[in-house]
Amino acid sequence: MQVIAVLSLKGGVGKTTVVLGLAGAALQRGLRTLVVDLDPQANASTALEPDPTTATIAEVLDEPRRSVVRRAIGASAWGEGLDVLVGSEANERHNNPDPSLKQLGRLDRALDRLLPREDPDAPGADEDPDYGLVLIDCPPSLGQLTRSALVAADRAVLVTDPTIFAVAGVQRAFEAVQNERVEHNPRLQPLGVLINRVRSRSAEHEFRVAELRELFGPLVLTGLVPDRSAIQQAQGACVPIQHWDTPGAREVSSVFDGLLGRILRTADRYDPWPKTRQQAVVSGVPPASG
Repeated sequence: MQVIAVLSLKGGVGKTTVVLGLAGAALQRGLRTLVVDLDPQANASTALEPDPTTATIAEVLDEPRRSVVRRAIGASAWGEGLDVLVGSEANERHNNPDPSLKQLGRLDRALDRLLPREDPDAPGADEDPDYGLVLIDCPPSLGQLTRSALVAADRAVLVTDPTIFAVAGVQRAFEAVQNERVEHNPRLQPLGVLINRVRSRSAEHEFRVAELRELFGPLVLTGLVPDRSAIQQAQGACVPIQHWDTPGAREVSSVFDGLLGRILRTADRYDPWPKTRQQAVVSGVPPASG
C-alpha cells in the first residue's frame, strides 16, 4: 500500500484538484484507491460523493480502531474500487498547532488497520480492503493534520502555482517534509513539486516556472498542470477529469496519468533529494542552480 500526502502550505493552489486527478487516473487503471480527506473543508469528499457513513475522519482521529475506520469509509460514486475516508468540518478540532507524538501517529495507526491481516481466517479478515494506493488531501496549514499525514506517508507531492509567492510556499513545504522525515518518519520522501494552473501564454507564469526550476532543479516535476476550465466543469459535475471529453480535459488527464505512473514506478526505491539540496532547504538558503 503506497501512501501519498498531497500538500501545500499556500492556499488556493488546487491541491484537492491534484488529489482528484490522481484518484481518477487510479480508477482508470483499476488500482484500488482510498482518498483520505483531512482538509476540514472536505471538498474532496463533496466531489467524490461517497456513500453515507456513520463516522468521519474526525472520529477516526479520536479513536483509530478498525471498526471506526470502517464506519468512516464510503464507496465513491465515481466507480468501483475508489473509496473515501470521509472528511468533516470537525477535523478542525484535531488541527493542534503543537501536537504530541501520540496525536501525530493516529492517522498512521488508522491506515495500518486497513492492511490485510496476516491470518486470513481471523474474524472479518475476508472483508479487509486491499488498497494499492492511499491519497491524503491535507489542509493548507502546518498543524497536526498535515503533520500526521507526513508521519503516515511514503511520498509527498508538493503542489504550487506559478505566482510570486510560490517559492516561499515550496520552501516551507520542503522544510516540513524534511522535519517529519528526520524526527518521525524516515521512510518519507518528497516525490517532487507539481506546478498547477499554468497558463502557457503568460509571461509571468513562464518566469515563475523557470524560477522554481532554477531553485529546486529536478525536484520540480516535468508535467505542468494547465489552467483549463474543464477542471472546474468536471468537478462541478462530480466526475473524474478523465471522463470529461474535451481537448482541455484530455490535456489535464495526461499530466495526472503521468504523475500516477511516476508514483507507481518509484514505490520503495525513489529518493530524489540530493544532500546539498536537502541541506539548503533546511537552512532556508536556495541551492545553487546547475
